Amino acid sequence: MSSPPTLRQARASDNEAVASFTRETWAERGVSDYIPDVFAEWVASDGDDQRTFVVDVRDDPSPPAEPGDVAAIAQGHRLTSWEAWASGMRVAPDHRGQGFSEALCDAIFEWARERGCVVCRNMTFSWNGAGLGSSRRLGFDPCTEIRWAHPTPDADASGDSAAVDSSPHPDGAWAFWSDSLARDRLRGLVMDRDESWALATLTRDRLHRAADEGRLVTVEAGTRGFTERIRTFEREEDGESVEYAEYAIAAWPDGDTEAAAAVLAGAARDAAALGVDRTRVMLPEDVTWVSDAAAARVEIADEPAFVLAARL
Repeated sequence: MSSPPTLRQARASDNEAVASFTRETWAERGVSDYIPDVFAEWVASDGDDQRTFVVDVRDDPSPPAEPGDVAAIAQGHRLTSWEAWASGMRVAPDHRGQGFSEALCDAIFEWARERGCVVCRNMTFSWNGAGLGSSRRLGFDPCTEIRWAHPTPDADASGDSAAVDSSPHPDGAWAFWSDSLARDRLRGLVMDRDESWALATLTRDRLHRAADEGRLVTVEAGTRGFTERIRTFEREEDGESVEYAEYAIAAWPDGDTEAAAAVLAGAARDAAALGVDRTRVMLPEDVTWVSDAAAARVEIADEPAFVLAARL
């Protein structure tokens, strides 16, 4: 009689076993799964604030894994002293329906609780019905929705450019954010500074750090909006390396198309100063903010992403 599957921390030697069932996750949509490209980095960077788990279906999980030996994967992150994030939940097609998602989710929740977290969130693209359904069954509830905007890097970007502050105003940005519908729509969340594809609560201290490091753009002393750059990164598109500047949030008074144009133009000029090829700017997923950005002639992603949250 075979032994039950083993849930354990991922190892570098699991690389090919994991890649074997994640390469084609969304092949029917022509979308590449990122996990084969980042798995080695995930394992190397695991520590007190990050843990990658796998389900090993062998009787003896000690030797290096081969394709077919690992049936599922997921990763947990501690983003702040009280917020956790779950990502990369994948189950091999031949092993679905065996409770592996539940086991991985329970492990992440327990790991996060041990580190003082009281909430765990995740993000799923709106087209991923299977992922959304799995998240709900695992205890995640709807939280918020986001959409990406892509203003073109342009040193001469207009859009009421005179309204963009020559020096950023973090306290003005915080005062605007604290009383804004954008904050309410996003439950106070913006893209995390350190972990890609994760959202955490924006704080006043974080805005001050962004201003000190030249990553904050504000409009009219922050009273009409702001955007915060959090990182640059490269990815391959159509066989070429494309460099992005990513912005945690672009916020302005809802329906204020002039402020929207100014904030997004500020991001475009900031990105041009860095010499990057593209931008990725997070917006609240709402007809108001999305149409404001469209009115500023900014490219908008075709579909939103949904954020869900589980109380720990």
